[in-house]
Amino acid sequence: MQQRAKDTRLAVIEGAARVFAEIGYGNASLTDITKRAGVTKGALYFHFTSKRELALAVIEEQHALVLASGAEIVGSSKPPIDKLISLCRMFGQQLLDEPIVQGGIRLTFEATAFQADVSGPYEDWISTAEQLLRQAVDEGQVRPDLDPAAFSRYLIASFTGVQMVSDVLTARKDVMLRIDQMWEFMLPALGMGAST
Repeated sequence: MQQRAKDTRLAVIEGAARVFAEIGYGNASLTDITKRAGVTKGALYFHFTSKRELALAVIEEQHALVLASGAEIVGSSKPPIDKLISLCRMFGQQLLDEPIVQGGIRLTFEATAFQADVSGPYEDWISTAEQLLRQAVDEGQVRPDLDPAAFSRYLIASFTGVQMVSDVLTARKDVMLRIDQMWEFMLPALGMGAST
């Protein structure tokens, strides 16, 4: 794909993400998206055949952005629990700053409206958390009887709930505080103090 076509495709995804984040999948129209993206309907249809296809592309782009940012943290020399905390804080900051992440997360919560299987990103996060928790057990950073698989599912469910409730109650104004508070409860459950 030529650079101009790639730029147009990304502009459409960014415009769609902003519209989806603001008004949701059901209320969004392709006209709203073309206006926000600053492209013609022809340009939109060159890249996407439907609103559903565009929604799936936003979710895919959102996940790719988060994975790219997370790879640097996972690859760092920090202890594994510090990596997990940093991943949660990174994601929280992206929820505040990145329209594609905002739109992708709203679409994930509304996926039944367009019959989408959005389990992949959750499975990726659960797997990453489990690997880091296994490493933390091996390194003696957490209690030795910890079940990394079970705790990783609980952690991702908790994080999802924390950011969702923050969105509902404060439009995410307090999301970073709520993530920090979540970890204040999580660390003792891991057999650690309240801060690392």
